Amino acid sequence: MALSPEPTAPFHSVQYALRVLETVSRHGGGVSDAQISRETGLPAAHLSPLLLMLRHEGYVERIADGAYATGDSLVLLGSGATRREALRAKLQDTLTELRDSVGAAVYISRYIDGEVRITQFADSPRTPKVHEWVDLRSAAHASAVGKCLLTQLDLDGRRDHLSRHRTARLTSRTITDEKVLFSRLDSQPATVPVLDLQEYAVGTVCAAVPLTAGSAVGCLALSMPVEHAHRLRAAADTLNRRAAPVALSLAI
Repeated sequence: MALSPEPTAPFHSVQYALRVLETVSRHGGGVSDAQISRETGLPAAHLSPLLLMLRHEGYVERIADGAYATGDSLVLLGSGATRREALRAKLQDTLTELRDSVGAAVYISRYIDGEVRITQFADSPRTPKVHEWVDLRSAAHASAVGKCLLTQLDLDGRRDHLSRHRTARLTSRTITDEKVLFSRLDSQPATVPVLDLQEYAVGTVCAAVPLTAGSAVGCLALSMPVEHAHRLRAAADTLNRRAAPVALSLAI
């Protein structure tokens, strides 16, 4: 099956989004886009699509005079003791919407305490999640999720991980040579989804994109049966475009 990734449009910087939210939060009665531009230093060409994304996700809202104010999603995330539960519910809604949009099971994965962990996912009978026939913590070298997380580690971090989880051949496509694997990881462009073309499991293809939220290492991923591989590139492009709101939720 001939399939290779292509660059996709980079998503908006989470750091810029946070500066915009800080500015909106400081102006309790609302703030114009011109004032936001002055206070953040963002030109209108960059600010307009960013505000559109924040409105779509409910972090800001447009009030009567056209100014921007804090939205329900941002208020909910700042609700003290229930913040974690509210954030998880917001992320789950986002994942469910994304699942239906790309027609595939979707996942959020984090690299926590030296291990690959799937922290949330959304699947359905029509879009089943991947059969975890080998623990994903031991299959970072083969899975899209694992490879995407490894690309975000430095050389020592990668070596430490593989010293604890040896590269095993899971399918005929699995890369087991550490030098070859590291070369592939180093040549992976940041704006191109990482693919797994039946490297982890025969019959399944996957894609993953990094979630850049501070120093945290994470990714957004999808999986689908190999008979749907012709949809993988388009689905991966959508995944890449939708990563910004997910990363923003993780950063707040």
